Amino acid sequence: MGERVLGGVGTRLLFENDRVKVWELRLAPGEDSPPHRHELDHLLIQLSGDRVAVIPESDTDGPYKDYLEAEVIPGMTVFVERGGVETARNVGNEPYREIIIELKD
Repeated sequence: MGERVLGGVGTRLLFENDRVKVWELRLAPGEDSPPHRHELDHLLIQLSGDRVAVIPESDTDGPYKDYLEAEVIPGMTVFVERGGVETARNVGNEPYREIIIELKD
């Protein structure tokens, strides 16, 4: 079996400097992100959608160890510690969009 390949934490990198990286994540209804690892603490800001889920990998070291599904609340901002290895899934009926702001050390 080959080595696992992980994707980026978002769909598109919007900005990066020596202090932050800003990503946009867009998922169509039923779409999964690539599996990815959060190497940095980050802020997650929900912009649109109705339901989203996080599917942790078995080797995750982040705060979410079990499958989690939640209602999308546009404008909700959550601080998440680094270490998560996971896939995001749009389990809703509307397109999902969020901004991820990674905080560099």
